Amino acid sequence: MKVSVVIPAYNAEKSIGKCVQSVLKQEFGESFEVIVVDDGSSDKTTAVVSGFKEVKLIKQRNKGPASARNAGVESAKGKIIVFVDSDCVAEKTWLREMVLPLRDGNVAGVQGIYRSNQKEVMARMVQLEIEERYEKMRKEKYIDFVGSYSAAYRKDVFNEAGGFDTTFPTASGEDTDLSFKVNGLGHKMVLNPNAVVFHTHPTTLGKYLKTKFKRSYWRTLIYRKHANKIMKDSYTSQKIKIQTGLFYLFFASLVAGIFIPVFLLYSGIFLLLIVASSLPFLVWAIRRDFWAGVFSPAVAILRTAVFSAGLVAGILRTGGR
Repeated sequence: MKVSVVIPAYNAEKSIGKCVQSVLKQEFGESFEVIVVDDGSSDKTTAVVSGFKEVKLIKQRNKGPASARNAGVESAKGKIIVFVDSDCVAEKTWLREMVLPLRDGNVAGVQGIYRSNQKEVMARMVQLEIEERYEKMRKEKYIDFVGSYSAAYRKDVFNEAGGFDTTFPTASGEDTDLSFKVNGLGHKMVLNPNAVVFHTHPTTLGKYLKTKFKRSYWRTLIYRKHANKIMKDSYTSQKIKIQTGLFYLFFASLVAGIFIPVFLLYSGIFLLLIVASSLPFLVWAIRRDFWAGVFSPAVAILRTAVFSAGLVAGILRTGGR
């Protein structure tokens, strides 16, 4: 079974070397190719990758990660395409674990998992958020969400789905869109928690909130294409959607309170409900990482505000279409 690993890279000189090295050192047991697509980098990404003679390097002008991954697949010889991001470092057994579920002919896609060795509280809290979502996914035999940081697809299924949608200009949900398309075609996908890559999460609140805004902004495009996923998917917590709805009620009540003071009471109630909805995660998180868990309710309020604003901005961008 021929396997191709595709890595998109843009101004990744600080991380791409470690990423490629970790992929080349895989304990896989059979041949595989590694393809790096330099998406118009202006730094030394190309020079770093060129130092690895085993790697096939493709260069293109900057078009975004969706285009870069598609270019990698077009050049790939493998029947199985495995994606990893340039800021990830794979464990030695990662590739073997990514391919293992695909030995079942009924499985068309595989999701690996993130881990982090970071010490910063914000990064640890991000990891806890992700771990909570993995727990949700573990409960399902098949999933409908696969993130490109650690993803595997059968090449024929990837092509059947039309690859990554280049309408997404940055890393902004093109992987979610692809997995929803694959799911919509009736193909099965699974989570393999033994396929591990290490990642560097945001270390400051500002970077974290900026990421959340960006994701929610582009989520409107995903939901326009996949309206059936608005209510439920295997990755997104229902809690997030409830908190977003509560925030809109909080904000509307706050504005109404300027003219009718009693609405200020309602805004306070909605804010308390947002906090209350985060308490189960608080308890769960404190058991795993005390300090990261302690800060989670405050971060949840800010995250909900930014996520809600991102959705509104995304809707306004498209005129509600």
